[in-house]
Amino acid sequence: MREPRARRSELATPASSEKMCMKAGKSGADLVFLDLEDACAPPVKESARAIAVAALTGQDWGHTVRAVRVNGLDTPWCHGDIIEIVTGARESLDVLIVPKARSARDVWWVDVLLTQLETKLGLRKRIGLEVLIEEAEGLSNAPEIAKASPRLEAIIFGAGDLSASLHARVDGNFDPVGEYPGDFWHFARVQVLAAARGAGIDAIDAPYPAYLNPDGYRQAATHASLLGFDGKWAIHPSQVPIANEVFAPTEAQIAEARDSIEVYRASERDGVGAIGRGGQLVDAAHMRLATNTLHRAVLAGLIDEV
Repeated sequence: MREPRARRSELATPASSEKMCMKAGKSGADLVFLDLEDACAPPVKESARAIAVAALTGQDWGHTVRAVRVNGLDTPWCHGDIIEIVTGARESLDVLIVPKARSARDVWWVDVLLTQLETKLGLRKRIGLEVLIEEAEGLSNAPEIAKASPRLEAIIFGAGDLSASLHARVDGNFDPVGEYPGDFWHFARVQVLAAARGAGIDAIDAPYPAYLNPDGYRQAATHASLLGFDGKWAIHPSQVPIANEVFAPTEAQIAEARDSIEVYRASERDGVGAIGRGGQLVDAAHMRLATNTLHRAVLAGLIDEV
């Protein structure tokens, strides 16, 4: 059974920096991942493992989900990353993030290795998985990837490497370098989102590299939230409170959801399956939307139960 977790904000932190790892634990992010992949140059990838383990085990993370992004399966570091991080961190590791997932087999391989390690080490809890969809092959296989393991808790839309894989012409913020009609990444985002929802797991939106543009980050996060994403990657601590706000329902939305459910259930007891409320039809589909709102409120710690 997958453990529900808040994922409004997922903060990336270089695993090679003790100082940044320490700050990340106090960022207020729902999830922090110590990055052994892109944030670490090849000469320090192996030494960064010990820094990550020390950070995971040696500081108070509060309610923050503790994660590590390992290197890709096609690199010489991935196997060692998983073994050293899991062996060193043990119960202090909640989630492993796997980059550049191309097929369900990639997820299966990590699942098998984790199962062996958990058994060998006698771990009491199962380590969760998140995977990045950031290759053309992975995007086309997203539905199968999302269902590849009961450990899988979320898939992440990775616009950066996907840009390169698709040969897209974008700038450093992954926006098109020329005029383009509509949202450049809409189709890919919906593919990732639909794959996640089909598998019953979370969907996380891409990073926004322009960290000195909080208004741009807020707009991108809002668009992803409207589509249905559960949260967004943050590459700087300043982006965390924006994501936490955007992906949580407001007090007015919570009150509206509760009131809609109460009125609908009262009519249901009278044998009525659809009602008019404030000049608008309310039926079973609206109840599902209201329940989604309350579920997000619970995960955000705004209410105790649906």
